[in-house]
Amino acid sequence: MEQKKIDVEQVRQVAKLSRLDLSEGEIAEFTEQLEAILEYVAKLNQLDTSKAEPLAHCLPISNCLRDDEAGVSLGTEKALANAPERDEQFFIVPKILEGELTL
Repeated sequence: MEQKKIDVEQVRQVAKLSRLDLSEGEIAEFTEQLEAILEYVAKLNQLDTSKAEPLAHCLPISNCLRDDEAGVSLGTEKALANAPERDEQFFIVPKILEGELTL
């Protein structure tokens, strides 16, 4: 099954939706690159993967995170030391309701 090719107009439309100001050279370059990606995916789709087991990682992994243990707290004064605005022990942040930004 032939994969639908991407064209310059599709790249222009995606750039417009993404609010990217691309030059004609960049549009041509991205069109070629995206076409190459689609061709590669089409090749991968031809492979028989029915006997391959799904896996999350190709290599064994182990958890390298530390134990979650309570430690010394930063403290209110240190935490709020660089706050642009504060009200006693609280940060003051802009209120955003239904698209409006108010302070």
